[in-house]
Amino acid sequence: MRSFVFGALVLALTVPALAQTSDAAKIARGKYLVNNIGMCGDCHTPMDKKGNPIKAQMLQGAPLMFKPTVPIPSWMPVAPEIAGLNWSEEEAITFFTTGKRPNGTMAAPPMPQLRMNKADAAAVTAYLKSLKP
Repeated sequence: MRSFVFGALVLALTVPALAQTSDAAKIARGKYLVNNIGMCGDCHTPMDKKGNPIKAQMLQGAPLMFKPTVPIPSWMPVAPEIAGLNWSEEEAITFFTTGKRPNGTMAAPPMPQLRMNKADAAAVTAYLKSLKP
């Protein structure tokens, strides 16, 4: 009986720690995808006059430093803030897996219509929601 109680105690203490580790791993994966694969900061972070990202405003939205050479319908001249993403988890995962925004429209150029797998979309969502807006 004592070994059962001890085992239950170890399990009770371990499961929350594993959940925290899992959340931390998901956020770390999302950070990697956002900063190293998607390069989201290239558009969503303001740049200084030398073209360097302003670290204090990372992913807080910015005017784009480039324009199309020909007219493109629905072109977005400003990338919105994504730090502290205010969409629900379901809305964000739908966007990152299909390119469809919560209002039902597709991502506007120059934003690509992403096609992430669900695990990567959940990781990106967790990371963006972990940031302060």
